[in-house]
Amino acid sequence: MSDMTEIVDNLENKISKLLHRYESLRQSNECLQQKLTTVRSEYEKLEGDLQLSRDQIQTLKAANAMLGSTEHKTETKLKINSLIREIDQCIVQLSE
Repeated sequence: MSDMTEIVDNLENKISKLLHRYESLRQSNECLQQKLTTVRSEYEKLEGDLQLSRDQIQTLKAANAMLGSTEHKTETKLKINSLIREIDQCIVQLSE
């Protein structure tokens, strides 16, 4: 009977350790999930900032070309032609 009590005590001890480890891992997982959420939102903000910067670069290139710089002149002409086509399409749609 003593062996049975010892086995039961041993099992209880192991179960207790497993529950403690489970709780520790659950808390660690929760912390990591919060960090992941924070990093994702920061990533999205940085992506937005990057896109804004790219748009500003394009605008500055166009302005630079309009001021007489030949460096981005072709690119600016293409952009202006594209905008003119879009305006023409709008006019056609308004005419209908």
